[in-house]
Amino acid sequence: MLHATGPLLTVDVGERRATETAIDDLLADTVGGRATATALAHDRIPFDADPFGPENRAYLSTGPLQQSQMSFTGRMNMTGLSPLTDGLVSTNAGGYLSRNFVAAGYSVLEVVGESDELLAIHVTDEGVEFEEVPELEGATVPKTSEHVERERDLGAEHCIAIGPAGENLVRFASVMTFDSRAFGRGGLGAVLGSKNVKCVTFDGDVENPLEIPNPPEMDVHREAAQSDDLMRRQGTTGNTEFINDNFSLPTRYFREYEFEDAANIGGNAVEEKKYKKGACSACAYACKLPTRDEERGVETEGPEFETVYAFGSQQGVGDIVEVMKGNELCDTLGMDTISAGVTVAAYLDSEDEFGNADLAQEITEKIAHRDGIGDTLAEGVARAHEALGVENYTVKGMEFAAHDGRVLHGQGLSYAVANRGADHMYASMLSPEYAGKLDPEGTLGKAETLVDRENHNAFRDTGIVCAFGDDYVTEERLEELFDADYEDLMAVGSQTIERERHFNNQRGFDNDDDGVPYDLPDLEAAIDEYYEARAWSDDGTVPDARVESATDAVPSDD
Repeated sequence: MLHATGPLLTVDVGERRATETAIDDLLADTVGGRATATALAHDRIPFDADPFGPENRAYLSTGPLQQSQMSFTGRMNMTGLSPLTDGLVSTNAGGYLSRNFVAAGYSVLEVVGESDELLAIHVTDEGVEFEEVPELEGATVPKTSEHVERERDLGAEHCIAIGPAGENLVRFASVMTFDSRAFGRGGLGAVLGSKNVKCVTFDGDVENPLEIPNPPEMDVHREAAQSDDLMRRQGTTGNTEFINDNFSLPTRYFREYEFEDAANIGGNAVEEKKYKKGACSACAYACKLPTRDEERGVETEGPEFETVYAFGSQQGVGDIVEVMKGNELCDTLGMDTISAGVTVAAYLDSEDEFGNADLAQEITEKIAHRDGIGDTLAEGVARAHEALGVENYTVKGMEFAAHDGRVLHGQGLSYAVANRGADHMYASMLSPEYAGKLDPEGTLGKAETLVDRENHNAFRDTGIVCAFGDDYVTEERLEELFDADYEDLMAVGSQTIERERHFNNQRGFDNDDDGVPYDLPDLEAAIDEYYEARAWSDDGTVPDARVESATDAVPSDD
């Protein structure tokens, strides 16, 4: 089976020590990306770790396809113990980082410990350098990139960085790359902040040793370049009005199911502000959205659909430029737009201030700096809702994505059982439900589909393949690319889900944590069907015997 190559690089920021460990056997079993990082996290992060403690570890990992030039492969994975959900979380981001990471010669970066000074870490194929950067305290993401370019002659495509939100331990702080691409969900930016790591750069000239099958490598690339998909013009915002009119676009902190100004913040509105094409590394699909409004002096990348929902309909804001401002604030300050936008919407609800975009942006900045009410909101909705007097619309502490489980019941079931909470990318049950391939009504009988989609997405994050490439990187092409039967690839995905769940179980998670804050038909019975399909215990836990250590051959760094 095709798998990533290169050693594990462990960086102890407290000891200022970097060590390399060969993990060839682990990579052969787990391929790379999310699966490899999850196996390492499961075995090397103590089950009782504090997410903000030095014993927590953050993993940045690549898959084998980042050694190709195939479209839909300009992505990387991050994994760690989430300060938002208190369980394992994985998130991935696009941009141009992956090829520079691979060129440094590693398959996984592991960051552990806690520095007593703010650090920039520089990783090359010749070694690791630790640079104390007190002058970057409180710096925005772009200011950090400017420092790296000035001092190291490396552009933002070589860098991951946190903004003020990460330094201030905002529980949904993101790790940014290329200034506008986010490892967004789950607060891993705050994990780096707790370790006093401001940024990490990657550079090198290591040759890629893998031979990627061609076809399908160039077939995928050609089809991506020739595609006339609406997404290439409007990104994920292209379906905003369709979803609003036919399903649900949660509005005014879940009070309503549709937004009267959806057309003003949807795909056409975004396309009008788009001024050039944008892409990720080696990708001909070019679905990104560089946008600007010269009259009001706003330039950003996006917003994508989730941000249109979080800073638009959820806040009652029907002006695309105001949504763009919210998007740019989150990128600059280093925050997940979904959790930030929904948390601000909860605050607007508590103050009866829906539609007040100026206040929303003011509160967004306060959150990043933990200023005033921002200190409360920086904890996220699950920890702040009582103080605000609003409903707790989260699962496992994670704020909901846009795709409404109250209407898409399979998606609601997915939110309920997902190891990382209310995240739409964990299984994406929304896709067959929007397309009419799966009846949105009801939860029973959907467990097998849910398991299949979770496994598929887990492997996709392992390979690593962009979610928008599913129509091009088909099951048959995955088999060709990875030289393995599709069932074997899905077994890697399933194993990853199981390790996540087992880790969380050891932290006290069980069936009491699987649910949503609204009524769904037959939800308890559907959750039981899911446990049965996974062969887990009735209480939603994974039997210890099902999870063997994947890293016995990986020496401890202690």
